[in-house]
Amino acid sequence: MKKDIKITPVEGVYVAAVLEYNKDFQMDDWNVYVINENLYPIETVLIVSKGFEGKKITTTFRHNLKLLPAKSYAKVELLQPDLFEINNEFSVSFFSEKGFLHHNFLFPKRSIDEANRKELPIMKEKGILAQ
Repeated sequence: MKKDIKITPVEGVYVAAVLEYNKDFQMDDWNVYVINENLYPIETVLIVSKGFEGKKITTTFRHNLKLLPAKSYAKVELLQPDLFEINNEFSVSFFSEKGFLHHNFLFPKRSIDEANRKELPIMKEKGILAQ
């Protein structure tokens, strides 16, 4: 039954947007990262991303990381600036010592803005944490 399902909250795992200089194109790009602040690795990390606003829906992207070590981070994808006008959701599922965990992270529309950057866990960069 539903009452028997134990849902473990995700702690110490984040999704962040980071503004970085792209040497090849000589411009700033927003890249999305998954951050593991925990003292244990997370495995078989599946990230599904999509953008949406009303009837407007983007293509769904799927990414897989076999292992994200403790206290580390990995780049997931580039976000094009025209996507900032819609909601961007990153659905993250993984295995850890706590079992199978899942969380939907959301960048609400217009939240990805240089003025909203703050210090990020683990990374020595400023960026925006998804909700």
